[in-house]
Amino acid sequence: MKIRLIALGRAKAGPEKSLVETYVKRLPWPVEIVELEAKKGLAGAELMAAEADLIEKALQAKGAASRVIIALDERGQNLASRDFAKRITALGNQGYSELTFIIGGADGLSPTIRDKAGLLLSFGAMTWPHMLVRVLLMEQIYRAQTIIAGHPYHRD
Repeated sequence: MKIRLIALGRAKAGPEKSLVETYVKRLPWPVEIVELEAKKGLAGAELMAAEADLIEKALQAKGAASRVIIALDERGQNLASRDFAKRITALGNQGYSELTFIIGGADGLSPTIRDKAGLLLSFGAMTWPHMLVRVLLMEQIYRAQTIIAGHPYHRD
């Protein structure tokens, strides 16, 4: 399974970036991180539209063959780790070879991007900083991979 993360904002050197890199190195699956930045000075609907355009271009750059889009969204499903692992296994069994995760900007994802997602995923009702969401996501992908492989990393 290939993992592709499309995220708004650039990670700066620090603990969050270091943790993401740690989980990327641990994963046996190839990981590509695409960082996007909208023009400065935009706000509200104009910013969300600009971010949606950037995400659309990033999605088109790789094509759609064998890919499922998973968007992180506060209105999404809140899955337990084992359920997330089962979902990844099921997607692989359905012939998908790439999971493309999308983390939007501070105002969230535009409806056009959310509508493209095969799964909307939430990390709960709390609001998380974007760079921490990257860490949470990469840890959960790593955890799912260990559950799938039968590794004892995850404990119920």
